[in-house]
Amino acid sequence: MEVIPAVDIKDGKCVRLFQGKFDSAVVYSDDPLEAARRWREEGAGRLHVVDLDGARTGSPVNLNVVRRIASECGIPVQFGGGVRSLDALVSVLEAGIDRVVLGTSAALNEDFAREVFYRFGERVILGVDAKDGKVAVRGWECILNIDAVDFAKKMQRMGAKRVIFTDIGRDGALQGINLARLKEMVAALKIPVIASGGVASTTDILAAKDAGAEGVIIGKALYEGSLTLREAMEAAGCWPKG
Repeated sequence: MEVIPAVDIKDGKCVRLFQGKFDSAVVYSDDPLEAARRWREEGAGRLHVVDLDGARTGSPVNLNVVRRIASECGIPVQFGGGVRSLDALVSVLEAGIDRVVLGTSAALNEDFAREVFYRFGERVILGVDAKDGKVAVRGWECILNIDAVDFAKKMQRMGAKRVIFTDIGRDGALQGINLARLKEMVAALKIPVIASGGVASTTDILAAKDAGAEGVIIGKALYEGSLTLREAMEAAGCWPKG
């Protein structure tokens, strides 16, 4: 199972939020590239970068920062946050991003979702952000009356190749993953699922692995030091041998 450190960007800085609330931002570095380099040097094989400003405004805001991370870190980067048009998606890919996460745009525009899944295949990931089992959009500020699992299944039929499942209630809380919801999502789909939200210890890593997750995204636990990247990767079975 893959372990993917998160680098969340707000106002050009590396931050973490609590349950997606923008007024809860804690700054961990004035330069997100510094954080990205740290995780690469500690063994990360991929980064999960989120443009929080873009998620809120509807179009990428920190693309110059993201471009630096993609060009200077030397490992694949998956990116989300405000990619709600074809032009924005192409701009992100041209910035050197390996995979783009679509959440709001997929939930609100099925025709757009179908088109980009078909055109870009593995380079597009469906982001399913959920609160109490319902889909959240627009930077998690709007909750739709759409069941998260049903939504993921529909997107799978439309061509989605991979899902990142985030439980908002656990995100940034260091309270552990929502294992029941994760198991439900993995069981419902035939495509890979990456778990996100609440990872606090190696127990969560092992639980996600046992649930069948392809990968797990870790944020606050790494920044707060309650879990090291090596510990997480060893638990996941992806620490380099030798």
